[in-house]
Amino acid sequence: MAPSVVHLPNGQTITVSPVFAGLSFKANDLNIHHSIFPPGWTIILETADGDGDDDDDTQSPPDEREQLYGSRKHPPKRYKAPTLHHDSLFISSISNPSNTDFKPPTSPTRQIAMMLWATLWWYFHQPAPNARLTAGAHPDTPEEGRPKGQWRVSVRREGIFKGKHTLQKLERMGLIASEESCVGATLDERSGEGWKKMFVSQTSFWQIDPRIFLFTLSPTQHSPYPGATPFPSRPGSPNREGTPVPSPRPETADSSQHGLWSPHSPGPFASGSHLPTYYPPPPPQYTFTNSIRHPIRPKPPAQGVTFYTRYIPSVGQYLSFRTASLGSSSPKYRGPTSGGMSTTLNFLPPNSGVSSATLPSSGNINIHPCDTDLLHDWMNQPRVSAFWGVSGPIETQETFLKDSLNSKHSFPAIGCWDGKPFGYFELYWVKEDQLGRHLTGSDVNDWDRGFHALVGEQEFRGRHRVKVWTSALVHHFWLCDPRTQRVLVEPRTDNVKFIQYLQDVGFHKEKEVAFSHKQAALMKIGRDGWSAPEL
Repeated sequence: MAPSVVHLPNGQTITVSPVFAGLSFKANDLNIHHSIFPPGWTIILETADGDGDDDDDTQSPPDEREQLYGSRKHPPKRYKAPTLHHDSLFISSISNPSNTDFKPPTSPTRQIAMMLWATLWWYFHQPAPNARLTAGAHPDTPEEGRPKGQWRVSVRREGIFKGKHTLQKLERMGLIASEESCVGATLDERSGEGWKKMFVSQTSFWQIDPRIFLFTLSPTQHSPYPGATPFPSRPGSPNREGTPVPSPRPETADSSQHGLWSPHSPGPFASGSHLPTYYPPPPPQYTFTNSIRHPIRPKPPAQGVTFYTRYIPSVGQYLSFRTASLGSSSPKYRGPTSGGMSTTLNFLPPNSGVSSATLPSSGNINIHPCDTDLLHDWMNQPRVSAFWGVSGPIETQETFLKDSLNSKHSFPAIGCWDGKPFGYFELYWVKEDQLGRHLTGSDVNDWDRGFHALVGEQEFRGRHRVKVWTSALVHHFWLCDPRTQRVLVEPRTDNVKFIQYLQDVGFHKEKEVAFSHKQAALMKIGRDGWSAPEL
């Protein structure tokens, strides 16, 4: 297996290399003595040599030796490629940084969880195995007609995971699961009874918010660039979407004397306290809008704040979404890019906390038009105007954007590839939206989400990119609130191409809805039938 580079959603990169009897995970920013991860860890990843894809529940349970080393019928072998559910792994060793550079993690279990999460991020980016099952199917049944199985990897109670309560804590965090949902009759906790068949499925992994597990280590030495932000300041305050809101700061903070790195890096992973940035959704409280009862919605991220970012291997770029802004200049993009910095970071002081992956590149300096100018350009394109009807002088788009920012059930967003804006989106709650008023009963639920979309930049059009950002928006909705079970989109019925793109990523047409201004195809996708975003 050749070394591979893992791009984490916060911009950090990790190199995965084969080592004796396992795989080594090493951070790539050790030259400046800082990474969100310790210097590295090693995993043992093996594949059971099974004949079929189905688990045989009629067999007697394996004894302790079989749990550790595999049975004679299914001896483990070296991992080569993912299997549907014959792979198993555990962390065998951890190499921590020197205590002179970083304080020990406040919670060792969270450190282990972070490593396991990053390992799974790498694993579920591998080519997916064939989901069709063979065991139990009639030999004459063609492959297309065979049942599908769930891609999962087992987590073995070995190595680091053999701690007395380690797997229990990982299960409470929602990272691993077991089908043995019972207390168990044994009183000996050291036996590990009930914790020997832990697993992580592809579907559940992609519905876990990365902000639960990603955090930074606190440096022990003071410097002009403490932690993850170059200048000392009060950290941003969280909102109920879980995205930090930038704190007010003097305008001089953005002056050119500070170079490319800005004193504040807003985004879903920014944390001045070096703690995970996930905040659970609030309990429901209800109100009425136009005689429709619905939950009070959490406030969206502030103007210009990035709320979703992920590296797309098939495109080779970072996809991100940020809230649109009425500012006279485009919000500065301070997130990761595929190019990173082309020069070395020798000019940075030791323990600066600044990573080459998160520094903006020279091609990423803020040279983009403001969002109002972008909308003016995009909305006046005949292709876009035919569906949106917001063409005209720039005052028209400015009023349109103000109205969108003042909406209580939706908010406007700008999509970016490597920080370059490519499209405009509106993310909304369906029940109090115009669409919700055309649906009745079980057709609409309290937590259903939806979106409108347009791609304004010609270079970022095309079937594959549309599939990527469409599935990314669905992914974002699943992460925002576990109560959201469906995403609805209502394109005009003559927008045949976009309807086909939606079907390509799992949407289905349920019916047509007659609005006063259009005939729409009601497209739906459910959480229970969704597996993973487009990679």
